[in-house]
Amino acid sequence: YLNRKPLKGKPTAHVSYHEGLRLIRQFLSYASQHTVEDIQAFTGQWVPSPTWVKLDEVPISEAHLKRSAQLVKAQLGPAGLQRVGGQEWWQWRRPEIALKGEWIEMRQDYNDRVAADNKSDRVILYVHGGAYYFGSVDEHRYQMQRHARKLKARLFAPRYRLAPQFPFPCGLHDCIAAYLHVIEQCDPSTVLLGGDSAGGGMVINMLVTLRDQGIPLPAGALLLSPWVDLTHSFPSVAGEGNFDYIPANGFHHRPSMAWPPPNANDMRELKSPDPNPPRRSKEEKKKLEREATMGFSVNDLPEDEKYDRAMRPRAKSIPGGEHLSIELDGKLIELTDQIQMYTTNDMLAHPMVSPVMQPSLGGLPPLLIQTGGGELLRDEQIYIAHKAANPPAYLPNKKVMDEFDPERKIVDKYPPTHVVLQVWDDLCHVPHTLSFTRPAKYMYRSVAQFGAWALARAQDQAITILDDDAISIISTRSSQESDDPSRDESDRGRTVDKKFPDALGTPIRAHIVTTASGSVGKAGDPLPPFKDHMVRQRVDRHGVTYPLAEQEDLPCLHLDPNTIGMIKPGPVRKWIAKKADWDVKYGKDKRAIQKQRIKDIAEGYDTFGAGEVPPPTALAGRRKKDMPGQKARKGKSWGLAMWSGWGSKHDEDTLGREQK
Repeated sequence: YLNRKPLKGKPTAHVSYHEGLRLIRQFLSYASQHTVEDIQAFTGQWVPSPTWVKLDEVPISEAHLKRSAQLVKAQLGPAGLQRVGGQEWWQWRRPEIALKGEWIEMRQDYNDRVAADNKSDRVILYVHGGAYYFGSVDEHRYQMQRHARKLKARLFAPRYRLAPQFPFPCGLHDCIAAYLHVIEQCDPSTVLLGGDSAGGGMVINMLVTLRDQGIPLPAGALLLSPWVDLTHSFPSVAGEGNFDYIPANGFHHRPSMAWPPPNANDMRELKSPDPNPPRRSKEEKKKLEREATMGFSVNDLPEDEKYDRAMRPRAKSIPGGEHLSIELDGKLIELTDQIQMYTTNDMLAHPMVSPVMQPSLGGLPPLLIQTGGGELLRDEQIYIAHKAANPPAYLPNKKVMDEFDPERKIVDKYPPTHVVLQVWDDLCHVPHTLSFTRPAKYMYRSVAQFGAWALARAQDQAITILDDDAISIISTRSSQESDDPSRDESDRGRTVDKKFPDALGTPIRAHIVTTASGSVGKAGDPLPPFKDHMVRQRVDRHGVTYPLAEQEDLPCLHLDPNTIGMIKPGPVRKWIAKKADWDVKYGKDKRAIQKQRIKDIAEGYDTFGAGEVPPPTALAGRRKKDMPGQKARKGKSWGLAMWSGWGSKHDEDTLGREQK
């Protein structure tokens, strides 16, 4: 950090952002030396909440879970259910761990609401991120409470099941049940969906399912660096991630019984054993074992075949999926290990897993998509924003369309979705994680401003939101830099009416009050008019907005549809290089665990009946009658508590100064 010259003009020029980014990188690097269960346990520990935040944990009823299961089954259809391995296993959960959610609200807002005997007209259902396999409501609460405070909203956060023990569609099943729970109490026009990273991808899949199954949609959705392409097929993922904390070579962990599962060859042999196995030489056996440890094989390309760096045809009869293959340096690389924890290789390009493959994202409520300009997932987020606003221009490849919309009815049925896309210069993945930094302050403010606009539009009434700029510690600690050059000091201390332009052209008045203390006021500028169903903004680290580059100047919008959803050489090279390093450390452990898993499968587990074949990672497929229950971890995480306290410090100081 002391070498400041290369950092000039970058968000890392600020010490808080620089050190926060470095700390997350170090944590993820350290976590990779531990098992999946270890990082799940760490990020799932109890974290105390501030006294000024009111929490209320509630169960989600079995009726909502059953209704959610019906919706998921209808959305998947018979072919989809076959590919995920059935319709029962993903509804199973540990008997001692019911699905619950946590209501989060500022205590003062709660007291004011109860005193006025009012129901809240602003609710956020927030799905936390964590690559679908780690993170928790406790670990994310310091971010959620900021969203709740800025919008003066109640926020509901479901404690959904995580992969790899509960792979797709377990989490989707839980999150839709949580939405049904919320709209039973609150009108959908008062509800916003929100999510970061994997949570943002989950929210899009929720919206598409709700849309297709005729469930009332919320007022809008807040998508913060959403992960929407699990195949990593967009160019930015091939970068080195110098401005990001996400590992450029993917997530790797010390082997355990949870991850990795037996590979595709092992599973095929278990399901269809060869009655007359070929006799192999000692060298052949060593080669096969070496490939099993690596998780991929390297073969010469057949002279009469050309591989186009795409997925090979899937064997749908094998729920675990067929190999992925790609040509690298004149060799055919076949990936036999499962590469994403959320689902099998066979399902990576399924539209309900990677929503970038959906036939259409039209007909959804207004979307806010915030993207870090320096993050690895940048391109897919820019692409999906334009796809939602102009569905016919961004159709998936013909194979996907023929499978999921053969008569092209979906594309014609739904109108374009209104989208606000903000690309923030050089910022990392989900910068909101660094809530104590200046760029994050503007991002939270923009989220609240969009949320107020979406709620005002849906309810046709004024929505008052919080502007704490005048009393913000982050705003005042660096007086030499203007937080918002476009902000006129004369605006402070007077009452103003701002017109939020409605996406359909009808202005909706949102009454915003500004006081001399700054306790209530505007959060960012009002939304400009939509053009072609979009507001396209580039935002610098000071919160100043500029027009985003024209569509013709964004390469990620001009990819061949046949290449989207297909694995690419860049990410595969990095994954293989990291795997080689990992195999030196943990190769023997990995193979020993895989062999033990194979042995356990061969001995037999409790089953769900005919047609139920859970994915290899699914805990539902590894049940035994004498399986011990999971003890709830009630211990306090001092590390997470310190991080949460650091993240909450701005809110606490701001509330204190507001009271003064």
